[in-house]
Amino acid sequence: MEIKIGSKEVLTILHVLAWIIFIGICIEAGGIIFNTFFALVINPIGAKNFWMQIDLSNLISYDSGYFLVVTGIMSIVSLMKAILFYLIVKLFYNKQFDFSHPFNTTLNKFISNLAYLTFGIGLFSIWGLKYTAWLRLNGIYVPSVEELHIGGADVWLFMSVVLFVIAQIFKRGIEIQTENDLTV
Repeated sequence: MEIKIGSKEVLTILHVLAWIIFIGICIEAGGIIFNTFFALVINPIGAKNFWMQIDLSNLISYDSGYFLVVTGIMSIVSLMKAILFYLIVKLFYNKQFDFSHPFNTTLNKFISNLAYLTFGIGLFSIWGLKYTAWLRLNGIYVPSVEELHIGGADVWLFMSVVLFVIAQIFKRGIEIQTENDLTV
């Protein structure tokens, strides 16, 4: 017995997975922003059990400015990831996108936006990596970038380059398709 799964079913599964990831990343971004506000304004002891049990108490007790920079980078990276998955979810609801003509400006704009977002995530992840390394050199305990959920800068930058290349290929495909439509 052979099970065949068509592209429509795969797209439905990917749509559901994109929604799940989008909701999870939105919760993460909201948790980081809320805990930053809570630790800075209401109760600095809240930094001991920051989002996902990250201990940032040493950082906030040393300097709240450093704490704000680290949590700001965490927030920006999480928000950019949420926007990335929002664009993916939105693509499924976009009535301008036509699967029968994949070389269209909507898809090219979508891929370009993904490339810019992944590039931004990579840049902020590198900034977070360098900043936390600088803090450690100054003798301040900071959790690892993996614990802070800002790791993988090289992967994000690599993905952005791949998406930029794909966007240029789609751009050229649109030009060829337009030329062919005009000659017919």
